[in-house]
Amino acid sequence: MLNFTKMDRNNPSKRGVMDRIKDFKEVYNVFDKNKASEQAERCIGCGDPYCHTKCPLHNIIPAWLKQTAENDLELAFNISNETSPFPEILGRICPQEVLCEGDCSLNDTHGAITIGAIETHISETGFDNGLVPKFSKNKIGKKVAVVGSGPAGISAATFLLRAGVHVDMFERAPRGGGLLTYGIPGFKLDKHRVERRIDWLKEAGMNFFANCEIGKDKSFDELVSNYDSVFIGIGATKGKYPNISGESNSNVYLAMQFLTGIQERNFGEKISTLVDVKDKNVVVIGGGDTAMDCVRTSVREGANSVKCLYRRDEANMPGSKKEVQNAKEEGVEFVFNVSPLSIDSNGVNLVKTEMSQPDESGRCSVVEVSGSEFIENADIVILALGFEQELPDFLKKANLELDKWNGIKVDAVSKTSNPKVYAGGDSVRGADLAVRAAADGKLAAQTMLMEFSKK
Repeated sequence: MLNFTKMDRNNPSKRGVMDRIKDFKEVYNVFDKNKASEQAERCIGCGDPYCHTKCPLHNIIPAWLKQTAENDLELAFNISNETSPFPEILGRICPQEVLCEGDCSLNDTHGAITIGAIETHISETGFDNGLVPKFSKNKIGKKVAVVGSGPAGISAATFLLRAGVHVDMFERAPRGGGLLTYGIPGFKLDKHRVERRIDWLKEAGMNFFANCEIGKDKSFDELVSNYDSVFIGIGATKGKYPNISGESNSNVYLAMQFLTGIQERNFGEKISTLVDVKDKNVVVIGGGDTAMDCVRTSVREGANSVKCLYRRDEANMPGSKKEVQNAKEEGVEFVFNVSPLSIDSNGVNLVKTEMSQPDESGRCSVVEVSGSEFIENADIVILALGFEQELPDFLKKANLELDKWNGIKVDAVSKTSNPKVYAGGDSVRGADLAVRAAADGKLAAQTMLMEFSKK
């Protein structure tokens, strides 16, 4: 350890641009043993590790970095999987630069430890060497229904199964994974990695009911009556509109319509909406990771040109910096400081913007520049402006307390207004990170286990 003065930070290598834009295979390569070990040796072993406290799952990062540096793969694997339900997935999709790596003590001086890449290496190399997640074979006689198979649902099921609880998971889609499967493109996360985790849960005894929509194929009241507890993790997939003229035109699509349709096609499933962007001029409005997913998918789908329109400057983009860089490498053009006024068949009518002076909180507002209107020509317009919670019929009838955005209200330990029902992830928080959804599912499982122990 402490080799940060001798060894620079190295990121995982990437596939060449001209190769990767032809398919949906993952862009980043996994560290080999030597690279992972030398990068882990850069850790300074902080007495109060900020990487650990900044991680929503509170992963014991310094411990598995130490074991990786010492080439004890099995111990590193066990420590990594102890606190996280799917480290090989989160190692790939977490925005580490604003979480663990962002708070690394070396970040401002020598470059943060490549925590995400080492996390991915530990699990994938462990799997290659026959290591698998551990689950209890002893059952405690309790049953939990999990509604939704996204990050929150998988996490809750994982920690419950580890403790010997029987789990039944209900998913309205044909496959498990939720956002991990249908929202995040394969070039960021290969789908077999999600399927592998679902399969391990099934091997641990979980019953998985696909194409089963609660409130339609099975009543929510039945779950509450027949199970000791119910966990709701249905996400937030309702796309936001900018409330401008032309947003309902036939050439305008929501991000999740676009991304889900492509993934359904890649799976060979029934396609809900397939947006054909081949040889088209595409603009994506938004600046987060979903916008990056849309522009990079458009490139792979053969669009003639792809532009990302964002109302602030690049420094204020909410998306991951590495995803912005990947998009630039792949030929995406960024148009900053513009705001949409209306959409028509020719494209988007825009006005230029500038940033105001910071307010008391330090936040700058977007100010439109008078007389700066112009048209950005486009055949297809994709809106990537965030997501809202859905309000399915079963939630309307469940008499659970909701907030003003239709999010499910929970207390500090993930309980809803019904003591048998728990919730977490985007259905509670609104659109947020997969790792925070995983932390919610973990907390709910831990709370249930404490309640079960009292009975």
